[in-house]
Amino acid sequence: MSKSVALRANRVSRLVDKCSTAVLWTVGLLTVLLIFWLLFTILRKGLPAVTWEFLVTIPDEIMAGGGIGPVLFNSFYVLILSLVFSIPIGLGAGIYLAEFAPDNRFTSMVRTCVEGLASVPSIVFGLVGLALFVEYFGIGLTILGGAVSLAFLNLPVLVRTTEEAIRSVPAEIRMASYALGANKFQTILGAVIPVAMNGIVTGMCLTAGRAYGESAVIILTAGVSTSGAMWDFNLFSPGATLSVHLWYIQSEAIVEDAKQIAEKSAAVLVFVVLLINLLFRVPLLIAERRRGR
Repeated sequence: MSKSVALRANRVSRLVDKCSTAVLWTVGLLTVLLIFWLLFTILRKGLPAVTWEFLVTIPDEIMAGGGIGPVLFNSFYVLILSLVFSIPIGLGAGIYLAEFAPDNRFTSMVRTCVEGLASVPSIVFGLVGLALFVEYFGIGLTILGGAVSLAFLNLPVLVRTTEEAIRSVPAEIRMASYALGANKFQTILGAVIPVAMNGIVTGMCLTAGRAYGESAVIILTAGVSTSGAMWDFNLFSPGATLSVHLWYIQSEAIVEDAKQIAEKSAAVLVFVVLLINLLFRVPLLIAERRRGR
């Protein structure tokens, strides 16, 4: 009797396992198909119509045929500045929390605060940047204010992903480095960080993609316009980006080809985000192949 019950329970367990596996595979495939469908829809509508002239021409408020030159440049400029501000601080804080910070209530509170900040809506960081740069320092809507506010937005995600990547490195690697005579700093720099690099780069990709496509922070801290120059490196110029321009075209523009501009801008935005992720990943793939040899 007990043997038959055990066999029946085994069959039920295998059936549940097969059904669960089928459900998970189905959900995963549907998610992947949905993502590819969204990418295909956005790129199919706008990417074939994108020309070099569109990428370097100044936007026009009244006449049809305007481009996205200054806002495309501002997107890269603000992104690079925000990463320059946030990556050293984020990586340093993540490494400190993972390797040096004592395990006490204060450190736990810091981690809780960082996790909370990572889930705060971006418009809150925009309001902080507005109060700090526009009202307190009185510099107005500028590229500098937008870049630093984006750095505030990037920091929590960078800190958490870096800390988790460092913590995931096996303790045996640290012990082996110490056994070879390395000190703690040499171990972190030469053994721990290279192993954790995949996770760290993933965090950088997430923050870079989010920062490039961010609009709420930029609207509140850098404005919805540009200086009108194609290559304006002045940190105190207005800094509307491509995502802000896309919002403006869809909601406020009066040009007759606003829909076509919006479709092409959306395609360029998505393509650049994909390109950013690829550029971050290529060096890692090359390094892995060299190590495999």
